[in-house]
Amino acid sequence: MAEVPLGIKFIQYTSNSCSGFCGSRFAWFKASVFFLTFATYAAYHATRKPLSVVKSYFNRSCDGLTPPSTVVIDDHNRDTWCDWEPFYGPEVGTILGVMDSAFLFAYAVAMFASGFIAERISLRYFLAVGMITSGISCYLFGIAYKLQIHNMWYFILVQIFGGVVQTTGWPGVVAVMGNWFGKGKRGLIFGLWNSHTSLGNVLGTLIASYFLETNWGMSFIIPGLMIAIIGFINFLFLVENPEAVGCISPNREKIGGENSVNCNSYDTTESGEDPACDTELLLPQNSKKTKEKRENTAIGFLGAVRIPGVIEFSLCLFFSKLVNYTFLYWLTFYINSSTSYSASVSAEISTTFDIGGILGGIFAGVLSDYLNMSAVTCAVMLALSIPSLLLYNLFGTLHLWLNILLLSVAGFLVNGPYALITTAVSAELGTHPSLLNNSKALATVTAIIDGTGSIGAAVGPLLAGVVYSWGKDWKNVFYMLILSNVAALIMLLRLVKKELSTLRRPVESRINNHHFL
Repeated sequence: MAEVPLGIKFIQYTSNSCSGFCGSRFAWFKASVFFLTFATYAAYHATRKPLSVVKSYFNRSCDGLTPPSTVVIDDHNRDTWCDWEPFYGPEVGTILGVMDSAFLFAYAVAMFASGFIAERISLRYFLAVGMITSGISCYLFGIAYKLQIHNMWYFILVQIFGGVVQTTGWPGVVAVMGNWFGKGKRGLIFGLWNSHTSLGNVLGTLIASYFLETNWGMSFIIPGLMIAIIGFINFLFLVENPEAVGCISPNREKIGGENSVNCNSYDTTESGEDPACDTELLLPQNSKKTKEKRENTAIGFLGAVRIPGVIEFSLCLFFSKLVNYTFLYWLTFYINSSTSYSASVSAEISTTFDIGGILGGIFAGVLSDYLNMSAVTCAVMLALSIPSLLLYNLFGTLHLWLNILLLSVAGFLVNGPYALITTAVSAELGTHPSLLNNSKALATVTAIIDGTGSIGAAVGPLLAGVVYSWGKDWKNVFYMLILSNVAALIMLLRLVKKELSTLRRPVESRINNHHFL
């Protein structure tokens, strides 16, 4: 059983002198977990966004700019004095793509190990240490401005370090959320919760664009400080598992008989106690011993891969995340290079993709709950995203408001499947009936799905940089993104066929059977 955080112990101690503990203790803890994990992953994404904004500053035109008195202009640096070495020249697209991939490949490789570690140690410590070290990696990148560091290997090593420590985030927050939230309305809950990704992107963009023209180093240092502070708050207050505070997990298998406890009942009794938060878990002793042994055994890699649906959704996420992260790292640069908007304005326009993504994630979750068909939901949105990307490439740069409209629609359709797979689907598969309530499987399953997707996330920005450098033509990049969405759709066809086949069964059968089986 996980230990109770110090902050929660203090609240429990002080609340003993009050009447009740914020009404239902179980509901109170669920709300705290929701908001803490939401803030946590928003902070993770806020630290990833600055580089995509600063890219446009690294390779800006020096025409019309006034050099500071400390810079001597000669024939050698007349066109590049305002650039930041080594991020300039005709191969800047490839160089910046390498920078992205240094982070993303490190992230993808380390993700599989991260899920393995997360199953075996305290998730609270895991997240707190990961967030503080992520803050350090941001600081190291930002301090290069103050120290005038121009060594390419320094930036690559900082990116690799950042990629490794950032893998602590996703397995940690999804596992904690999965521990506290059962299957009821999981798509809606995770759809709302997953807006942290887009909100973090928007926050990171606004912070970076604010400091872009004066001190780009602060674009990294401020988000780094923010994530470290939230990591310390998690250490004090995050309750990683219901059993740590005497609550019964909503995923716990019900034991028949009079000693059974309704794990989804959040109503308080007449005495004011929450039945889902009994001090004693009211289970027969022989059942408790068997369940505790099973639930405390971490699942292996092969065992997680054998869960129905894991391979298909992992491969789908590979291509879906490729598209999403190409936008994450290159959208500001694309808008800036294909329009007359400044770097700061381009960064602000790019946030509309994330705003559309917030709505897309929520819509995908609600539709998945209503249809009880996650694969069909993802497939429909992937199919519609293909023409949306084509339209944005053809007409997005013609007018500001047309750019915003088409970009929002693209964000809505591109982010929906990505958000659904990485949250509700991962949690669903991590608590699959074949696991027999093994509570230590969730982080491993999440890491496998997101780790596979992260390989695609690493490939996407690198390919985009190379494809763009071939002819300075963004049209080819969008063709690459469209083909990736087609591939993501193909990966889901078998699951779509199985889900649609359930329409021929009686309604009662569809409700009682898990749709991945």
